Amino acid sequence: DPDMPFVPSIPEDQFILVEEGDPAVIPCRTSDPDAQVTLVNSLDKSVSALYDTKQGFIGNFPAGSYTCKTMVKGVEFKSDEFLIYIIRATSQLPVEIEALKTVYKTGETIVVTCVVFDNEVVNLQWNYPGKVKEKGLIKLDDIKVPSQKLVYTLTIPEASVKDTGDYECTARHATKEVKENKKVVITVHDKGFVHLEPQFSPLEAVNLHEVKNFVVDVQ
Repeated sequence: DPDMPFVPSIPEDQFILVEEGDPAVIPCRTSDPDAQVTLVNSLDKSVSALYDTKQGFIGNFPAGSYTCKTMVKGVEFKSDEFLIYIIRATSQLPVEIEALKTVYKTGETIVVTCVVFDNEVVNLQWNYPGKVKEKGLIKLDDIKVPSQKLVYTLTIPEASVKDTGDYECTARHATKEVKENKKVVITVHDKGFVHLEPQFSPLEAVNLHEVKNFVVDVQ
């Protein structure tokens, strides 16, 4: 199609996530397999890379924006802009879940954090008793120093007994079919409580004049 030398790209194709050291494909394909295509960066400088008419340009590219150019009957055409993002990611997905405490009283604020290590881009989802009512507030902190970690914090204000249950976070790798999930059980009581645990038997024998301690753990 001389009026449409570049096959239109969908928005998802224009944002390219690449792990450090991996090759990327810039998918500017032409409707004419014999077209001469040039790849340029944001400074409009030509970039050397292998071109496959069915895929696009293939190579190890620095992060940034790229555009393809071709000539049709003396008229220059440009493709859509493609943005490459270089991400730090490991093949594994180390995840930890942390709760300040696992037992709460009604009215208190539940706080649970899920930490993903050594990966810059993941898809993380929470499952918890109040999810249907969207009761939780979710915050993300992207920490780079001294090491890469993503800290997702789930906060449940004004907890009730109905918030008792499993709190689970599921992380999915950005570029690989890898996922990891962690779970913690949270209990919410209607009011405060005291738990007594005797460290002795229902029946104890004591010798005459013997001094014996009876210990009770109190929580």
